[in-house]
Amino acid sequence: MSGTSEGTGSAADSIRSAITERHPAVPAGASLSRAESDLRDYKAAFNAAHLAMAVVDRDGYVVAANQAFAGLLGTEPHALVHRCAADLVDLAAEARTWAAYQEVLRGRQARLRCTRRLKHPDGHSLWTEVTLGPVPGTGEVLLSVADISDRRDLQARLRHLQMHDPVTRLPNRALFFERLSAALEASSYEHGGGTGRIGLCYLDLDGFKAVNDTLGHRVGDRLLAAVAARLTQCADQSGYGRTGGHLVARLGGDEFALLVEDSSGTEQLADLARSVLAAVQEPFDLAGQRLSVSASIGVVERAVAGTSATCLMQAADTTLYWAKADGKARWTLFDPERNAHRMTRQALSSTLRPAVERGEFALEYQPLVDLESGALRGVEALVRWNHPQFGTLTPNRFIGIAEEDGSIVQLGQWVLRTACRQARRWQIEQPSDAPVFVSVNVAVRQVWDSDLVGDVAEILAETGLAPQLLQLELTESAVMGSAGRPLQALQALSDMGVRIAIDDFGTGYSNLAYLSRLPVSVLKLDGSFVRGFRYEEGTHPNPADETIVEALVQLAHRLGLTVTAECVETAGQAARLRRVGCDTGQGWLYSRAVAPDVIARMIARQVAATAASAAPPAAPASAPAAGSASASASTGQDGPAPHPLV
Repeated sequence: MSGTSEGTGSAADSIRSAITERHPAVPAGASLSRAESDLRDYKAAFNAAHLAMAVVDRDGYVVAANQAFAGLLGTEPHALVHRCAADLVDLAAEARTWAAYQEVLRGRQARLRCTRRLKHPDGHSLWTEVTLGPVPGTGEVLLSVADISDRRDLQARLRHLQMHDPVTRLPNRALFFERLSAALEASSYEHGGGTGRIGLCYLDLDGFKAVNDTLGHRVGDRLLAAVAARLTQCADQSGYGRTGGHLVARLGGDEFALLVEDSSGTEQLADLARSVLAAVQEPFDLAGQRLSVSASIGVVERAVAGTSATCLMQAADTTLYWAKADGKARWTLFDPERNAHRMTRQALSSTLRPAVERGEFALEYQPLVDLESGALRGVEALVRWNHPQFGTLTPNRFIGIAEEDGSIVQLGQWVLRTACRQARRWQIEQPSDAPVFVSVNVAVRQVWDSDLVGDVAEILAETGLAPQLLQLELTESAVMGSAGRPLQALQALSDMGVRIAIDDFGTGYSNLAYLSRLPVSVLKLDGSFVRGFRYEEGTHPNPADETIVEALVQLAHRLGLTVTAECVETAGQAARLRRVGCDTGQGWLYSRAVAPDVIARMIARQVAATAASAAPPAAPASAPAAGSASASASTGQDGPAPHPLV
């Protein structure tokens, strides 16, 4: 910067101008002695002031400085004259401050205030608040510098208290997120010198609440402090980031985080997680108490690009939940595929209830066939979700979600009403002496959270379906432990004429004492037993399967129950099930789950065949019809065989 100084005379003029401003009654040039007296007073006040001040000309050079200003910089006032003011207080360090300073010098900005850290000649640093404002009528500015080091120290101490946990002395949640955001922002602008990756170990102590509840919060706090010390030690031993180590923070409660900037990959995070897990599992000796705890750790490591603090923490929280769900006392690495499944599950959960109202569900029906005659006896209603984003979903994708959030009640009512209405429509369109029944799955939560008996009675009355043509299926684990309200509901439904079936029988409690006391009409054998009948695949299954099935069938028959075998896929299986006395079969041998119109055609063919068999024969039959039940059973084909129903 170039320019000249007008010397101390300019300062006198500036101060004289200020006197004239304060004493307008004294015109310039009049009563000179009084003006000069006031000038001397102002100059004395300027030099004696404890606030560091200097007058700066429009070119930015010091015209005059008081003793406080000189003392702040470790020199004498006369040594500061003609010096560049911006250099003295470091105003050129920031472009924004420098531009504002130039505007003040030119008179286009009234005031500038900024904070600067200055270096004293004796070596120590001090924080100052620099203020510049115009001196009226002179074109010069008054620069003042206040030492705010004590205030900054107090602010720093207060910030440390605000940003650190009082129990563990670790950075708290606020400081952790501040550091995380800064690390992500800094890495996104760096083009070299770093890995461009970041890692996080999110830790939660297993069973910490029990320590607080049994030993008190004082011992709990000591345990947290001891854990913090071990985490810090682990971080120091493995840390080599640009800050000299990893950040260890307590996020709240018994949750800790270890932030790894410029991580080298998942292996580094895995090593850190292993060392942390081992360190935490070592016993703690706390004031005579020897405690052993474990931890669950969620580990996330990824590129900084495209990552936000929110996304990183969501991934860490999800992975920590996986570690807890997988058995605790372990670390788990974030898995994008598993997370995608979780996100899909969440998306389904949030849209399930509205989907019922939007009509996105449909029913398909799988035949239940008489193993002896091959006749269609009934169908099982199976719900499908025609999801606008994920396509057609089978029950195993959403029924569990519906049971968890309670929407199974609404969905179950829709399935029950739709299935009964369809069964009645088949009965009206194809009347026969033995109409097919419809079997509907019922979740145990429907029994607890709704008036199932009232719903069934209302739907049967609404659709006109006879109670004997409705079968309700409950899982064995739900039925066998029934007592109180569930048992009363099942009994009321049975008294109404509705058939009760136990689904997947043989895989749950298998409490046969309950079987004799429950209003059950049908046992549905789990497919795991039926698969053991597949001799066609070249291997001989365990003969115990056939023995168990035969015993269950005989037991059911003695109790007056019928037995349905699920997952019948080959004619050989059907033949063996028929031989042991099983009543009906269900599986791909007969048909997959199909649309209602396909079932209608099956019923029509069966009604026509029944009518034809009742009429006098036109000619003696020379051989069984191709594709009859007996012919199908004797084919012994590998895989689903043709069936007259299909």
